[in-house]
Amino acid sequence: MKQIRIALSVLGVFVISQVGQAQTLSSKPAAKPSTFSAMPGIGIVLRDGWSLQSSCKVEKPGEVISTAKFSAAGWYSVSVPTTVVAALVKQKVYPSPDFGMNLRKLPGMDYPIGSNFSNIPMQQDSPFMVPWWYRKVFTLPESYRGKTIWLNFSGINYRANIFLNGKQIAKKEDVAGAWRTYEFNITDAALPGKPNVLAIEVFSPTDRDLAITFVDWNPAPPDKNMGLFREVSVRASGPVAVRYPTVVSKVDTDGKAHLTVTALLKNGTHQAVKGTLKGRIESAEFSQEVDLGPNEQKDVAFDPAQVSQLNLDSPRLWWPAQVGKPELYKLAMNFEIGGKSSDATETNFGIREVTSELNANGKRVFSINGRKFLIRGGGWSPDMMLREDSRRLQNEFNYVQDMGLNTIRLEGKLEPKEFFDLADQRGILVMAGWCCCDHWEHWPNWKPEDYGIAEQSLRDQIYRLRSHPSLLVWLNGSDNPPPPDVEQIYLKVEKDLLWPNPVISSATGKPTTVTGDSGVKMSGPYEYVAPAYWTQDSLGANHPQSCNQGGCGGGYGFNTETSPGPAVPPIESIKAMLPKDHQWPIDDWWGFHAGGGVFKDLHVFTDALNARYGTATGLDDYTMKSQAQAYEGIRAMYEAYSRNKYTSGGVIQWMLNNAWPSMIWHLYDWYLRPGGGYFGAKTALQALDPVYGYDDNTIYVVNSRFEDAKGLRVRTKVLNLDMTEKFSNETTVDVPEDGVVKVVALPQISDLSPTYFVALRISDANGKMLGSNFYWLSTKQETLDWAKSNWYTTPTATYANFTALSQLPKVKLNVTEHSERQGENEITHVIIENPTKNLAFFVRLKVDKSKDGEEMLPVLWQANYISLLPGEKREITATYRASELGAAKPYVEVSGWNVE
Repeated sequence: MKQIRIALSVLGVFVISQVGQAQTLSSKPAAKPSTFSAMPGIGIVLRDGWSLQSSCKVEKPGEVISTAKFSAAGWYSVSVPTTVVAALVKQKVYPSPDFGMNLRKLPGMDYPIGSNFSNIPMQQDSPFMVPWWYRKVFTLPESYRGKTIWLNFSGINYRANIFLNGKQIAKKEDVAGAWRTYEFNITDAALPGKPNVLAIEVFSPTDRDLAITFVDWNPAPPDKNMGLFREVSVRASGPVAVRYPTVVSKVDTDGKAHLTVTALLKNGTHQAVKGTLKGRIESAEFSQEVDLGPNEQKDVAFDPAQVSQLNLDSPRLWWPAQVGKPELYKLAMNFEIGGKSSDATETNFGIREVTSELNANGKRVFSINGRKFLIRGGGWSPDMMLREDSRRLQNEFNYVQDMGLNTIRLEGKLEPKEFFDLADQRGILVMAGWCCCDHWEHWPNWKPEDYGIAEQSLRDQIYRLRSHPSLLVWLNGSDNPPPPDVEQIYLKVEKDLLWPNPVISSATGKPTTVTGDSGVKMSGPYEYVAPAYWTQDSLGANHPQSCNQGGCGGGYGFNTETSPGPAVPPIESIKAMLPKDHQWPIDDWWGFHAGGGVFKDLHVFTDALNARYGTATGLDDYTMKSQAQAYEGIRAMYEAYSRNKYTSGGVIQWMLNNAWPSMIWHLYDWYLRPGGGYFGAKTALQALDPVYGYDDNTIYVVNSRFEDAKGLRVRTKVLNLDMTEKFSNETTVDVPEDGVVKVVALPQISDLSPTYFVALRISDANGKMLGSNFYWLSTKQETLDWAKSNWYTTPTATYANFTALSQLPKVKLNVTEHSERQGENEITHVIIENPTKNLAFFVRLKVDKSKDGEEMLPVLWQANYISLLPGEKREITATYRASELGAAKPYVEVSGWNVE
C-alpha cells in the first residue's frame, strides 16, 4: 500500500496520518489482501463467586481483606453486578420488595412514603449508612504475564476504596460518582497465573451526591442502590491499550458519507512509546503513527479530509426500523509497536447523521440522514434495584417494536452496553441525559468536587455512548437547564469527544444564555386528562403565558415527557402485586404502588372513570374500565402528535415501563402484561392509521410509512349503541409518504344514542385490510377547565357519558384456535367471530398454559381489546416463546365488556 505522510492537528494533538488508496464500502466489499491482523484484547468478566458483608461485621482493613489469609466465612455469596439490597433479597434475607408493602419492612425504610429518598439523609441506624465489602478471589491467566493489566469498573454507587492483593489501588476520594467508569492499571499488583484477591469497600450515596434517583416514579430501596451495580472485568494489553473506538458520520443530501474515526490510546508504561494505530472497515484500511509520553492517554482521530477511503459514495445507511434497515458495519482498530500488536478492539457502528432544527414556530424537529422523522417514544426505567436481566431486556425491546414506538428516553438511567447494542440492532432511537430533582440539579449546593465528578461522569458516558448509531440526542439537564458555568463544562466535553448528535440544554422550554431556546417542552400533563385535551390545545393557545407551568401539553412541538395519567394494570397483575385483603376496595396499599408527591394516589383517574363509565362495582369492573380509559387516553395522545406532524416534532409518553409493580405511567406493566394503554398505543402507531379528530369531528389518515400510499379505500361508519347505522362514507385517497390527509368531516347527526361509535377501516384496491380504528364517543360534550391547569394536569369540567355501555346485550362469540411452532416461537391463531346483531365491545384475548394455567407472558398480540361489529370475523395471532409453554397445551381465553 502506498503511504503518504501528512501532518494534521486532531483534538489538540499533533499526529501523523498515513493515507491509503481510496476504497468504497459497498454492500459487497471487494476481496483484497489485508495487512491488518489483530484480535480484540483479552478480557475476563468477574461475575460469579463474590462475597458480600457489612463493614459492621468486618474488623480487618482492606489491606488484609484483600489477601488469601483472610477468611470470608459467613459472608453472603453473590454475583456481580448487584446492589447490596438486591443481593440480600436474592439471598432471602429480606422478602421480595415488589409485593404489597414488603419494601417498607426492610431496615432503613423509614423515610416518608411518597417522598424522594435521594434528597433525604439516611437515618444513622440504617444498615446501609456504613460501607459494605465486596470480595472476589480469581486467578489470572498465565498469558497475562509480561502484559499491562487493567481492572475495569463499569459502575460503582457511590464511593469506594479498592484493594488488590494487599495493596490499595484507589481511594474513595478519587472513586466517587455513580455514572463514572473506572480503569486502573494494576500491573504492579496483579499476580498472573496465581490467585488474586480483590476487595472493594463501597459507601452509599448521601443526599448531597450525584447519585441515582427515581424521583416520583416509584419508591427507592433503603441502600439507595449502593454497590457494584455494573460489570467488573480485567483486561490485558501490551504497553498501549486502545479504548472507545468510534465512527462519526456526516451524510450528504445525495447519500454520500464522510467518516471520522477516533479512539482513545492509553500508555500503561512509564516510558515514551511510538507506534502505529491501524483501523479497518471491511476492506478499507488506514493507519497513522502516534507518539505517547509516559503514562499518557490521548484521543487520536482519522480525518476524512485526509484519509480518502473514509469518504463513501454509496454506503449502507443506518435507519430507524420504521424507515429502513438499521445497517451496521464493524470497525476494527489495532495499535502496533515495532510491528507487534499491543492491543486491538472492535465495535459495531452505523453510518447515519442525526440533525435537528427549530421550525417556524420555534419547535424542535429531528431529521435522520436529512429526512424529517417524528419521534414517538416512551420513558424508560430500570429495575428498582438495578438488577440486570438479558432476556427481560430483549422482551421489552420486542414490546417497543410491536407497539410501533421508535424512541426510548433515558432520564439519567444510562443503561448497560447490551441495551444500546439492542437499540442499534433493532433500529430504536435513544434519548439520553441527566436526571432531575436531586443533587444533579441542585447547582447552588454543589461543592468544588461535584463539578469534577459531573464533568468526568459526562466524559465517561459520552465515551461509551458516542459509537452507538441509536443515540438521538443528549440532554444536559432535565427539569432545568444547567447554569452557564456548568453548561459550558458539559458542552466542552461533548465537543472534545466528538459527540455526533444534537445537544439540548434541558428537557424543558426554558432558554439559556449559552445555547438559547431548547425547542422542546416539558409542560405536562402527567395526570389524567380527557382524550380531547390533546387536540384542543393548539400551540398553547389556551394558556399562552404559562406553557412551562402546565396546560400546554397538546399535540404540537416536541414534548419530552407527558402522559394521560395512571395505567392501572389488568386484574391479574393487581392480584400479583397485592394481598387479597387489599385488592378491593382501593386503599393505601394501592397508593404505595402509585407514585410520589401529587401522584401518591389514583383519585383523579378514578373520579373520571366513575363519572364517565359508571361507578366501579368491584375489582373486575374497575380494572376492565381502567383498560378502556387508558386505551382512549394513550391513543388520543399519540394520534394528536402524529396528525400534527411537523408542527409536532415528537412526544415521549411518561413512561414506557416501571421499576417495580406499579399503578401508574406505563404501556406494559411490571409483569410484562400488556393492557389497554399498550393496545391504544399500538393502534395509534399502526403504519396506516385512520384517525378521528376530537377537536373537529373529522377523519384523517396518517401514513407513517416512508413510501406513498395510493388508492386507499377509507370507510367510515357512525353507529348507535344498538348498531343502527347513522352515517356511512367510503372515500379513495392517496397519502404521501410520512404524510397526513383529511378524508371526511362528519356531519351533524340527529338521534344519536348517548354513547355511539365511529368505526374506521382502510383497505387497498383489492379489499385487503391495511388499518382500522374504533372509537366510542358521547353526545355529552367533554370539556376542559383550562383556567385551572397546572404542571401536571388540566381538569375536566364536564365528563363524557359512557354509562350506556353497561346496557350492551351479552354476546356469545364463536372462537376457534390452533397453534404452530415456528423456530423458538409458538404462534397461536385465534379466529373470533361475532354472530350476533349486537356489538362485542372491548374483547380481551389471553393465551394460558393449559386451561386454568398461568397467562403466557410476554406475548405479542397482533391486536387485543378489540370490538367486533355484528357479523364481523377476525383472525388474530399471539406469538410467544415456545420454551415458556413447555409441554402444556395453549388455551385461549376470551372475555370482554359484554362477552359471555
